[in-house]
Amino acid sequence: MKKLLFIFLLTTQVFFAQSGFETGNSLYQKGKYEQAVTAYESVLATKMQSSELYFNIGNCYFKLNKVAPAIYNYQKALVLNPDDSEIQNNLRFAQKLTIDEVKEVPKVGFSKWIHDLTSTFQYNTWAWISVGISTVFLLFFLGYYFSQTTLYKRLFFFGMFALLFLLLISIAAAITEKNDFDNERPAVVFAEMVLVKSEPQAASSTVFTLHEGTTVFVLESVDSWKKIQLADGTQGWIAKNAIKEVK
Repeated sequence: MKKLLFIFLLTTQVFFAQSGFETGNSLYQKGKYEQAVTAYESVLATKMQSSELYFNIGNCYFKLNKVAPAIYNYQKALVLNPDDSEIQNNLRFAQKLTIDEVKEVPKVGFSKWIHDLTSTFQYNTWAWISVGISTVFLLFFLGYYFSQTTLYKRLFFFGMFALLFLLLISIAAAITEKNDFDNERPAVVFAEMVLVKSEPQAASSTVFTLHEGTTVFVLESVDSWKKIQLADGTQGWIAKNAIKEVK
């Protein structure tokens, strides 16, 4: 009986979520962006989410010229679908409306090479690449085991070593990307203007000022303050109610 009730509630929840999503789409097409946001967020209230849902909410806020909510929802969409070029493109458009211009410090040397390699794919993609290489490795092993000629045995043997090397690289890349994803805490400034302090207290000196829509990265929290870092490496303390964490 409990299982039937659970299935009924789940089915009902999915139905209302789909209905809310379609209602939001209809309102968006009619240019009723605020009402569309309400419809879309009613879906989020059912604990259901998707990159399409956050993307549509971001589009609504962008149309309403509300920079911070637009950027926030685009980034939420990218967390779920980081390789979507349309989301990335709209995010860049929204970020052009922000006041603060923060330039990312480029990596150099070996660290840049490692970053460029691992960031080629998301950690899930690297995991599937590892599975694919493992499958090919197994086929090469079977080829080596059942080969009757010395030439084929050598080819399969050296092929296994090459595949093993590639497998280790893909696994390492997947682990690196997963650790970066778990440790990175992006947030968006929602306050129109906020002072960033040198210490987690209002009486401390102001390091710099941030404006609505700027993306920061949270390093730690102390009471009602959060230590943040910008893409250029600048750090400071900000009131936690001035920002909203993406994940």
